[in-house]
Amino acid sequence: MEAAGKSAPKPLIWMGDSREAVKNFPAAVKNEIGFALYQAQTGYKHIRSKPLTSIGAGVMEVVSDHRGDTFRAIYTVRLAGRVYVLHAFQKKSKTGIATPKSEIDLVRQRLKRAHELHALWEKQNG
Repeated sequence: MEAAGKSAPKPLIWMGDSREAVKNFPAAVKNEIGFALYQAQTGYKHIRSKPLTSIGAGVMEVVSDHRGDTFRAIYTVRLAGRVYVLHAFQKKSKTGIATPKSEIDLVRQRLKRAHELHALWEKQNG
């Protein structure tokens, strides 16, 4: 059933190996991240999603902890009509909570590519 004031779910576009990464996460993590992405598709924000301010507005990170391991999925809702999953990974570092710089750099590259793909999609679909 559709939520009041919300439209049908936006398409989910997986960048790079993000879909394969999520498929390899533990079931509980897949469920949590999957639900968070569904909420993004329908215009809501999951309770465990937070802005990834180092990247910019509209880029979100959902963090899921499972048996002492931390899993993350980063997505953007800033491109109208679609949700782009930019990256998904298991955080390896045992110190600190910050997303590693190498992961942030990859997200920036994939965000740039998502903008390019989105521009093509808009051109083709008016």
